[in-house]
Formats: sequence, structure tokens, C-alpha cells
Amino acid sequence: MGPVLFHWDENRKRDFYAQIADETDIDTVHVGEVVCAKRMPFFDKHLPDVIERLQRAGKEVVFSTLALVMNSRENALINEITQMPDLLIEANDISAAGLLADRPHVIGPYINIYNESTFSYFESRAAKRISLPWELPLSSISQLCETRKSAEIEVQVFGRMPLAISARCYSARAQGLHKDGCRYVCGEQLDGMEVATLDDTPFLAVNGLQTLSNHYVELSDNIGELQDAGVSAFRLSPHSLDMMEVAQLYRQLLDRKIDAGELRRNLQEMPLQMAFSDGFLHGLPGAELRSTLGQRAE
Repeated sequence: MGPVLFHWDENRKRDFYAQIADETDIDTVHVGEVVCAKRMPFFDKHLPDVIERLQRAGKEVVFSTLALVMNSRENALINEITQMPDLLIEANDISAAGLLADRPHVIGPYINIYNESTFSYFESRAAKRISLPWELPLSSISQLCETRKSAEIEVQVFGRMPLAISARCYSARAQGLHKDGCRYVCGEQLDGMEVATLDDTPFLAVNGLQTLSNHYVELSDNIGELQDAGVSAFRLSPHSLDMMEVAQLYRQLLDRKIDAGELRRNLQEMPLQMAFSDGFLHGLPGAELRSTLGQRAE
């Protein structure tokens, strides 16, 4: 389970991690703030208890770090986090990757790894797992898998795809607010603020500093190919729908108890309206859906 990208209130977030600990067959759970350091004080006080509960339930806990480090305060936060001795840390900014060199860590998908030399560089510096960028096609993923010596390779198979991150807070600007006085309006949309084109076509989603895809990547139809290529970890990105059920569906798929068609149909029946895509994996525009499992949800 990837990190929660959205500014959920502390009770919702605590309940989410409690359910993940008690009700799912998930191997690895990410905690930590990736998008905006201003959100961290709201939940940091709960992290020791959350981490302990997840570990007690047998989960591997990964602490995900910021994808964009912009000032000395945030740099100090990264230094403090990367010195935690007993946690696996995910670097989402190259500065964190440098601090984690020579101790086991995870390279997050926000660090651009597009070729074999870059992959080998991070692997040689003790990266235990490398989560590849969302836009890589299967052919490139296969080549990187052939390069690997020891690091696990991870691909996100469900959830909106982060496309960009900026120093400017789009959520605040949309409400006529300055970033320093944002009033945390990003928390008003549990899955990001949807953005449409001038002709009202759904286009993107905004999450504070982060721009996300409008479509939800859904790669159940391609997990077999990814496994054959050498991918061994599959990331689910948390959203406001029942992630316990989502996790169960993908676990059943991996255990060959259901097929991809049944998984997709169950997702389409959930209350959250999702348009699915798999274009990037097939070398197509990211919003396209090549899979023949059925029509995307409306």
C-alpha cells in the first residue's frame, strides 16, 4: 500500500492504517508525507503508534519522504527522517537518496529511472526496492528487470498517477488563497480536486502542490506480463473508496482465485466513480485504456 497522497484528517488516516493492519493481507505499507511538509504536524504525533501497530500485524513499514524539498526546514526534516535507524525509508527526492546511500532503502517513483545505467547506480548504493515511474512502457520495464541484480522492482497497478509536483499550491490558488495562508483547502477533496478542460472534459486532478491524472491506472490485465518480466511488487495508491476490498481483490488476483475481468467489474461497482487507464504501459497516451476487460466506469 503506497503512501496516502491526500490531506485526510487525522481520524480518517488513523482508521485507515488500523484497517490495513487488521483486515488486509498486504505485505508492505508506506507511511509519511510525500506532497506537502505543511501537512506533517497533523499526523506525525500518531506515527509511532501507527508504525508499531502495522509492524505488530506483520507488515513491512516504509517511511516515504517528500517528493520536493524546497527550503532549509524541509531539508532538516529529510536529514532527521533518514537517520531513523530501524525503519526502511523511501527516497522520493534525490537529496534523500544521497543521504540513504549504503543502507537498505527504497527508491520511490518520483525519482526518474528511465535507463539501465541509472537503475544500476541506485542498486549499487544499497537500494532494496526500486519503484519505477508511472509512464514507463512494458518494454522499458522488461529491460530494467533484465538489468537488476538484487533490488526488487515495483510498479503501481492501481490509483491516480502523480504527473507533476510544483512549489506552487494549486488547491490554494483555486480558492483565491496564497500558499502560506492556504487554510489546508486541499483536505476538502479526499481524492484530489478534479480539473476539466474548457469544454468540460475531465482532464486532471489537483492535490495541493501535486498534479494527478484524472484516470485511475488499473493494470490487473497486465500483472501476469509484469511478473513474467521480473516485477515482484505491486503498489496500490490509497483513495477514499474501500481500500480493504481493493487490496483483497488484487491479492485474490495474485493468488489466481479471480481473474482480471472479475477484479475490474468489482472496482466498477464501487461508489467512487473511476475512469480507468493503462495507456502508459502500452506506449500510448496515459489516459487511454487498451485492456479488453470492459468499458471504463462513467
